[in-house]
Amino acid sequence: MKLVEVGTVAFDSIETPFGKRDKVVGGAATYISLAASFFVKESGLISVIGDDFPKDMLEEMDDKGIDQQGLQIRHGEKSFFWAGKYHFDMNTRDTLITDLNVLADFEPSVPEAYQNCDFLMLGNLAPSVQMSVVEQLPVRPKLVVLDTMNFWMDNTPDQLAEVLTKIDVLTINDEEARQLSGEYSLVKAARKIFTMGPKILIVKKGEHGALLFHEDRVFFAPALPLEDVVDPTGAGDTFAGGFIGYLASTRDLSFDNMKRAVIVGSAMASFACEKFGPERLLDLTKAEIDERVREFISLTEVEIQLVG
Repeated sequence: MKLVEVGTVAFDSIETPFGKRDKVVGGAATYISLAASFFVKESGLISVIGDDFPKDMLEEMDDKGIDQQGLQIRHGEKSFFWAGKYHFDMNTRDTLITDLNVLADFEPSVPEAYQNCDFLMLGNLAPSVQMSVVEQLPVRPKLVVLDTMNFWMDNTPDQLAEVLTKIDVLTINDEEARQLSGEYSLVKAARKIFTMGPKILIVKKGEHGALLFHEDRVFFAPALPLEDVVDPTGAGDTFAGGFIGYLASTRDLSFDNMKRAVIVGSAMASFACEKFGPERLLDLTKAEIDERVREFISLTEVEIQLVG
């Protein structure tokens, strides 16, 4: 298995200024695996659900080459559930309900078919679960990417610090980068975070784009100005799926190719915002992705002649 994704497969209830949906399919690993499926023919999913999760969604994921040997199904139990309400700017939200359910005592098991994966995407989850997956792999993948959030920084800082030593790329937002590093400047924050283990830092800034840091190099990718933003819930995870899916398909880990992967990830994230839940990713075509990537390129393409 070339690519393995770890994270939640869940339900969300979402309210934005532009609509409301109760109990739609969500979860970090759902968005990551769906986004990556446009670039790799097959990937492995590690997560846990209850028997309340819709079978047709599992079939849809299977049709997209998302292998489910690592997906535990707990009979008689409920899947992870999150409910949130977005403010008008769509960058801030309030968490209304978090029901861990099957996630409360989740112990991941890495199937034999996944154990020699080349690329590992550790979606936002308890650091102890992320570490458990890493420790079950007999051979270190070529690239390990981890996403986390301020909840784990506040509540399990030691476990998070330990798993950070095992990864190559960290993806977090600007607020989390500042909290983790204790630095306001994102340039200084990146240098501090590099001492914790990651070699590459991606700072997601929502509608303001994303920053890629490696050693003394910085790359900025803008966000596409969308006419309608319906639901940004899975945008960050969709970005991660597009990013690692593109790298897994090209097998090029150079800084220049990571810049391309950031553009691809940003393009994928823009689609996720257009409908509630992962709905847009289910009817997306490769032609639409290619066109969206071209739109991103045109945002920063400019000819200039310096004078003086």
